Amino acid sequence: MARQPLSDLYHQLIGASWPRFLAALMAFYLLSNSAFATLYWLNPGGIENARPGSWGDAYAFSVQTMATIGYGKMAPVSPFCHLVVTFEAMIGMISMAVMTGLFFSKFARPTARILFSRVAIITVRDGLRCLVFRVANERGNQVVEAQLRLWLFRTERTIEGEQIRRFYELPLTRSQSPVFALTWTATHVITPDSLLADATTESLGRGNVELVVSFLGIDNTLSQSVHARYGYRTKDIVFGHRFVDILSLDEAGRRVINYHVFHHTEPMPDQPVDQVDQAVANLSPPSPSAPS
Repeated sequence: MARQPLSDLYHQLIGASWPRFLAALMAFYLLSNSAFATLYWLNPGGIENARPGSWGDAYAFSVQTMATIGYGKMAPVSPFCHLVVTFEAMIGMISMAVMTGLFFSKFARPTARILFSRVAIITVRDGLRCLVFRVANERGNQVVEAQLRLWLFRTERTIEGEQIRRFYELPLTRSQSPVFALTWTATHVITPDSLLADATTESLGRGNVELVVSFLGIDNTLSQSVHARYGYRTKDIVFGHRFVDILSLDEAGRRVINYHVFHHTEPMPDQPVDQVDQAVANLSPPSPSAPS
């Protein structure tokens, strides 16, 4: 199906960033006034007190008409200009209503300022290989009934030789939090049944693997659902590292979170590999059976 960029303009404007949103409204305002000014300009003498042949005066009259300002200095006098003023006044009222709705929708739209670590790490925790990433609440309020889900996307080939994209959910040791206020370290234990049991940088690259994290919760201030999503590609998965500790104590003995090192990792110290971890590392993942 052919792509139609303007077929869903309302949702595109709602989802656009504020600079792009304001730029789009400004462009519409300037272009629409320019179009009507050109129509007035094509009818010399149609606007009272406007300088003959002045496109600037025609533009000023268009702005006054569309914004319903009405200074009283210029007025339409020809039937053609009266007709154009009728259409411009109608378009001005419709445009004002639409812009008001768009502004309200963007201001009222709940957003989650959820910060995901730029990398996910495969490391050893409590003697087991684990996939670990961090999540933080940048807003500082509370998100209740928070949920995290982790999905693995990879390219596979069917028995018939067809190449398809499949996804599987990877269980987390803790996927729910009654109150999410500061940080959350999410962990997927790489058991013998995990699809990451024998993962390496090369194997992840061959399968074009991507990890997708989805976050869902209820904003305690607005009592509305908020959601966020983040993806880790093969280049974003680091082996043999651990996250730098972001918790410390200040002079008063209070816990302090240092978000400046939120994304930082460091190599794991040299230590004997746990027997359980070694057994997990030597196992291959089972054949997938999830539907496409």
